[in-house]
Amino acid sequence: MNRSGTSLAPHQIALSDATLEAQPSGALWWPERKVLIVADLHLGKAERMAREGGTLLPPYETAETLDRLDAEVGRLRPRLVISLGDSFDDLASAASLGEEIVLRLERLSAGRRLIWIAGNHDPGPVNLPGSHLDVAVIGGVHFRHIANPDRQDMEISGHYHPKARLTVQGRRISRRCFFVSGNRVILPAFGTYTGGLDVTDSAMAQFAGSDTRILMTGKKIVALSYRQLD
Repeated sequence: MNRSGTSLAPHQIALSDATLEAQPSGALWWPERKVLIVADLHLGKAERMAREGGTLLPPYETAETLDRLDAEVGRLRPRLVISLGDSFDDLASAASLGEEIVLRLERLSAGRRLIWIAGNHDPGPVNLPGSHLDVAVIGGVHFRHIANPDRQDMEISGHYHPKARLTVQGRRISRRCFFVSGNRVILPAFGTYTGGLDVTDSAMAQFAGSDTRILMTGKKIVALSYRQLD
């Protein structure tokens, strides 16, 4: 139930007086204010791994991530897009974006605002359109990269790349998910080459309570209570 006493659909999240909508893509939509929120794009991860001598991955993840983001922007027509930090895999990745990717990011800003929240991978400003902030506050909701366990304000964050596992008819399913608990929402990573942290890990279990819900992404949102997880 939200504050008005109206039952929520499985994909809806009540946060203060706002009703947010989890999208199967892993994006979060605030219809009333036309705000689209994504977390942990990690653009340039393949380039960073190659630069550091790590595993060589096909260098298409940045374009694929932006394809999915463009699809959400085209479908929902937001007035504001917020990226909750770790938008780039590191500052060198941000500085070495190709011209085509820069143009795509510039087109993304056409007719709308962009807010880039600082993350632990990309703590400094980059030369792209939009505002670069540590924390943004809109309608009483705080948008930051890492959830703050010492604060009780309404909070939307990323960082942990939450995923959940479930056994369905003897088959194990693992999906990225939204972690919804009290006044806090933690988004799944939106980037293509991003792993995940199981929501039962102690780093995330510290935020769990009796009301904690898990919204698994996929073709459609599947809502579970924290107690239903394997």
